[in-house]
Amino acid sequence: MTGSPPEAGMSAATRALSADDVRHVAKLARLTLTDEEVDRFTAQLAGVLAHAADVAALDLAEVPPTAHALEMCNVLRPDEPVPSLDREEVLAAAPDVEDFRFRVPRIVGDVS
Repeated sequence: MTGSPPEAGMSAATRALSADDVRHVAKLARLTLTDEEVDRFTAQLAGVLAHAADVAALDLAEVPPTAHALEMCNVLRPDEPVPSLDREEVLAAAPDVEDFRFRVPRIVGDVS
């Protein structure tokens, strides 16, 4: 991350993570951390980076790319046009109608 360059032959993900690295990341994220938080997050971030390095080391050449871990299928019916409800019948069941539309109470005050 920041500070001295990684040791020869070591990637940034495999070299030791320092408290200065965590402070730098916190500064980029505009976070203010206490020394206790820096110590805790140094260990936590090192664990995350170690896991990411483990994942990056996997041989995935024969694994097809996927968008989901499980096969997805659409459980909805096909979207096909159907006749709509009769307007007069629907408006006849409405509590209040005005100009052949539903009449609802005003929510917003007068618009001037």
